[in-house]
Amino acid sequence: QVQLVESGGGLVQAGGSLRLSCAASGRTFSNYAMGWFRQAPGKEREFVAAISRSGGRTHYTDSVKGRFTISRDNGKNTMYLQMNSLKPEDTAVYYCAAHPTSGKSIVVVTTSGYDYWGQGTQVTVSS
Repeated sequence: QVQLVESGGGLVQAGGSLRLSCAASGRTFSNYAMGWFRQAPGKEREFVAAISRSGGRTHYTDSVKGRFTISRDNGKNTMYLQMNSLKPEDTAVYYCAAHPTSGKSIVVVTTSGYDYWGQGTQVTVSS
């Protein structure tokens, strides 16, 4: 089992930037495909970005392409989400998730595809 802890959320003005971190512990981090999801009040949790075990493959939801960058440092057991040009509609609780896999290039884009979740970090973008 892997434990995940998000950090880096906060309040930022529209057009600003934040970098979220997801620190993993408990198992070999490089054995997990990872992802970021978000959930706004009254809405379902939605996919934001995913990254393969090796970091060589990534995938983004259309609304964040060109603004957000997912990355990971397997030596530090940490995944990141760099968020630039933030918009008020990006306001949500952001969650990281992990899926154990033997496939080095697999990315997982569905909520049901992940086995482990962090507790979330709030991101609020003011207009």
